[in-house]
Amino acid sequence: MKNDQLVQSTIDFVKKELQNAEGGHDWFHIERVFNTSKSILKQESANSLVVQLAALLHDIADPKFHNGNENIGPSKSREFLESQSVDKEIIEHVVNIIKHMSFKNSLDNNGASFTSKELQIVQDADRLDAIGAIGIARAFNYGGFKNRELYNPEVPPNLQMSKEEYKKSNAPTINHFYEKLLLLKDKMNTTTGKKIAQERHRFMEYFLEQFYREVGIFK
Repeated sequence: MKNDQLVQSTIDFVKKELQNAEGGHDWFHIERVFNTSKSILKQESANSLVVQLAALLHDIADPKFHNGNENIGPSKSREFLESQSVDKEIIEHVVNIIKHMSFKNSLDNNGASFTSKELQIVQDADRLDAIGAIGIARAFNYGGFKNRELYNPEVPPNLQMSKEEYKKSNAPTINHFYEKLLLLKDKMNTTTGKKIAQERHRFMEYFLEQFYREVGIFK
């Protein structure tokens, strides 16, 4: 199968799998990460097919929607790629990216057990979709999906969370800015990712300033 045919088959598969997904983790999130990955790829030396497949499959079964199970996504991705007769080396690379790209995996400071230029590109693209105007929209969409408070001054952000604490957190959505979103700018891997993140980070800061003005608190 030619690469462009494989990519299209993967797009079709992901669209079908995510047709009833939560709005912040649906096909349109995947599409944005896919397009951003390709944009970053223009400035980087990396395997284009691996980047595209990983971008398309990275949230095929997000653990937060599967009782925290981190094995479903990699397993489902492997099964699909094997059904398409993809080379074993490509499959292993894509599966490793899916296993290791999540923000929460950086919280326990155990060091990355896997890295590659391809992972860095897809990781940047995914993190860029978590910040800026889209990131704000996604954060509150998910907070509403989980029936979380928008803001509670009596629940301060937890800036020292472990991975397990992060996975179990039910904190107000505003806390998520301090616990993750505002940290992503400094976690970008690529030159392109860092540049885009600067603008999106500033937009989140402006949003928070306005938010606190409207609730009568100045930070």
